[in-house]
Amino acid sequence: MKHFKQEWIEEWCQAHGWTELYMERQGNYWAFPPDAVLPQPIPVSVLRSIKSNKGLSPMERQMTYLGVAIAIVSVICTLAWRSPMPITIAFAVVALIAASLEPEYAY
Repeated sequence: MKHFKQEWIEEWCQAHGWTELYMERQGNYWAFPPDAVLPQPIPVSVLRSIKSNKGLSPMERQMTYLGVAIAIVSVICTLAWRSPMPITIAFAVVALIAASLEPEYAY
């Protein structure tokens, strides 16, 4: 899941003189610091500050809305069918969504 918009990282890089931003793998951004010849990863502290300032990315927002919709539909189905299975399945799906919302750098 993309936790950042590319524009957010590019904006920070331009403000701090980092150049040639690229994403090595999902959520792992690298760029050339000022006066450097080797790229370095964008520091985790910077990623955390960007995330705290900008909030949820569009993909995270969509997944959150999807989780809420699944929960609402499962409650309605559970009450209509008088069966615990819809809410049990919804619990598992929403748990996966919640786990995917956790950023990789949260250690």
